[in-house]
Amino acid sequence: MNNIDLLKTRKAEMSEKTADVKKDVFKVIDEGSFVELNTFSFAKNEFYGSDVDGLGVVTGYATVDGFPVYVVAQNYKVLDGGLSKAGCDKICECLDKAYDSKVPVIYLLNSKGVQVGEGVAVLEGIANVLRYSNELKGVAPQIAIATGDVLGSSAILADNADFTFVVGNACVAYASPAVLSASKGGESKETVSKAKNGLKTFEVGSLDEVKAKVLAVLTTLHKYSDFQVDTGDDFNRNAPYLNANVDVEGLISATFDNGSFIKMNEGYVDDVTVGIGRVGGIATAGIVMGGGENGVDITLDVVLKIKNFVNFVNDNELPVVFFVNSNGLKLDACTCNTAVITELMNALDGLSSLKRITVVYNKAIGLGYSAFVSKAFGSDYVYALAGSKISLLDGYAGIATTFGTVDGEKVNELNEKYVELQDSFNSAKLGCVDNVIEPEFVRQYVISALQMILN
Repeated sequence: MNNIDLLKTRKAEMSEKTADVKKDVFKVIDEGSFVELNTFSFAKNEFYGSDVDGLGVVTGYATVDGFPVYVVAQNYKVLDGGLSKAGCDKICECLDKAYDSKVPVIYLLNSKGVQVGEGVAVLEGIANVLRYSNELKGVAPQIAIATGDVLGSSAILADNADFTFVVGNACVAYASPAVLSASKGGESKETVSKAKNGLKTFEVGSLDEVKAKVLAVLTTLHKYSDFQVDTGDDFNRNAPYLNANVDVEGLISATFDNGSFIKMNEGYVDDVTVGIGRVGGIATAGIVMGGGENGVDITLDVVLKIKNFVNFVNDNELPVVFFVNSNGLKLDACTCNTAVITELMNALDGLSSLKRITVVYNKAIGLGYSAFVSKAFGSDYVYALAGSKISLLDGYAGIATTFGTVDGEKVNELNEKYVELQDSFNSAKLGCVDNVIEPEFVRQYVISALQMILN
């Protein structure tokens, strides 16, 4: 057999062994755009007595609607997608190329962990993969797609990505349900939640849905699209329905250009909604506190969701609009016994680095004001919607908590005082708020502020 025929034979063998994983890759990228890298890298697995030929991982480059991307795909057909030292080296080489060219990386992950038999060698390989992934932060976005269960070290890669898509009922967890069940009892895929563990997660029914969502993400990140584009939405669009009722969905719909807002981390701390979109055509991040009439109590989970999102926003150099509705720190033993204040200060350090517009739409009480509204932590513009409350205390409960046991007459006196002082117009008089605005005009104010701070 001559060299050309030998090459064709080997290519045919490799294509057959990687056919299934490449079918998944082709669903995410442009047709005919995939070019494989390191096709013939070999790795001997002595424990299983077989050559895995680097087939446990397929890497290459391609395009998504013309956007260049690098691709890393785990081949579940080879030892359950187990990571090997050679596979890790292959991933690192791909990530190194992505770093040099500042091109996004798409991971298709499907793995039960590592290949046993390699010992510490594979741990060294995993460490290198995680190092390269960390170095990509702020250089190029990483998009992980869990096409099946992602367990063990591959789950760290998914968690470190900027965006993680979970297909169907796939499970993403460092410790597999089987391991947890053996050690603790009763754990299952259903209890190892993929959406409530802090991943920047999108849940999709099938892989066929992912390409359009990946494209939506890339066209929102201004590094891969124009910072400001014409979305066709009216800059002066009013939202009169907000004058009757202000809620999370109404604020998003009123402020962000039609259909542009992409929610992230859904299912994890539902009282805080985060995502990216366009406002007046400008690529913008959004943080919206829910909580209804009562507002959001500051807890460790609330702070961690905000902190993790702020880190992502900083990496991608986006301005942020922060809609505040906070009742201050949750005053219970459980919250006080956590690292909530330490993590809050970490979150505020990140927030201070952002171009930020803050809108108090219901209430900002106590630490809810100091942390999320005050210009001391970097708010460029602060607006309050008419009818919102900004105060040191909130009602009888706040007074009693602050001053301890006092007689009823004194509580009434203090309550009357703070009802008067918490009106947002009083905060505007003190210079704490730049303007008090009618809810229906929030879009125009946010757009004009964005144009000023980004000029």
